[in-house]
Amino acid sequence: MDTPKISKLLRLMKLLTGNVSRTIDSLAKELGITPRTVYRYIDTIREAGFVVNKLYGNVYAMGKVSRGLSDFNKLIYFTEEEAYITAKLIEGIDNNNVLKRDLQRKLASVYDSTSIGNYVGNVSAAAVVEALAEGIKKKKQCVLKGYASAHSNDVRDRLVEPIEFTAIMIDIWAYDVENGDCRVFKVARVAEVEVLPDDWAFAGEHKVMRPDVFRMTGNLSERIVLSLNTRAKSLLLEEFPLAEKDLKREDNKWALRTTIHSLEGAGRFVIGLAADIKIIEGNALKKYILGYNKRYIQKLLRSL
Repeated sequence: MDTPKISKLLRLMKLLTGNVSRTIDSLAKELGITPRTVYRYIDTIREAGFVVNKLYGNVYAMGKVSRGLSDFNKLIYFTEEEAYITAKLIEGIDNNNVLKRDLQRKLASVYDSTSIGNYVGNVSAAAVVEALAEGIKKKKQCVLKGYASAHSNDVRDRLVEPIEFTAIMIDIWAYDVENGDCRVFKVARVAEVEVLPDDWAFAGEHKVMRPDVFRMTGNLSERIVLSLNTRAKSLLLEEFPLAEKDLKREDNKWALRTTIHSLEGAGRFVIGLAADIKIIEGNALKKYILGYNKRYIQKLLRSL
């Protein structure tokens, strides 16, 4: 098999591990090959000892690999942050090392999108995933029964239009019919899913956003600038490695210039390190912290 075919075969394996809603046609389009070739590549992957499951219709996904191939299993399952850290480690290799360029090329070739992973859960969660996958495939509205919301701190049914699972299938992007926006729902917080006969009514409003460096998603797009001392910078990178790309040394401080999609992630980080961080820009973030202080900090102080 020549190099282009090997590259496409590896990319196919990556795509099959990344999203449950991958159809044969979508795989063929992304790889620039025919659906018939996709089927042939799947047969090749199976012959090599890997498990490729047919989920439903013409939707396929990688299963767990055989015991003898556990090392490859560890190699292929990277989160976005793991791939980022790996890339940074490779950058640290001496430029005269002949392997450096090959390692960079291979990493970029195989992991050129977001995180990769399998969803592992109990039987109940698997039933939820299966029902949501059906809703995505058939473009049907669904009811998330008994959804436990961490934001509103209540448990109730939610009418949604499921759009796409995150790469690790712990969350799902869906259009919230009641609130009229797209948001992430935690699969583990859903008691049961009812797939309705009603078709999607708001397909034009469907959109999926990537998380910010604080791993938060939402409809906000707030540009913030934070000034951090060395301690805050070190703790930031330990907890949120992807923030490094938005960090810059300025005199004896570090400046984080980034866009956040939710106030909670950045807000919690700043509040936890209030003595080490200064908000230079970000009016919405400032208001969030002032409101948090009034609602919770002052209440806590009064109870002491």
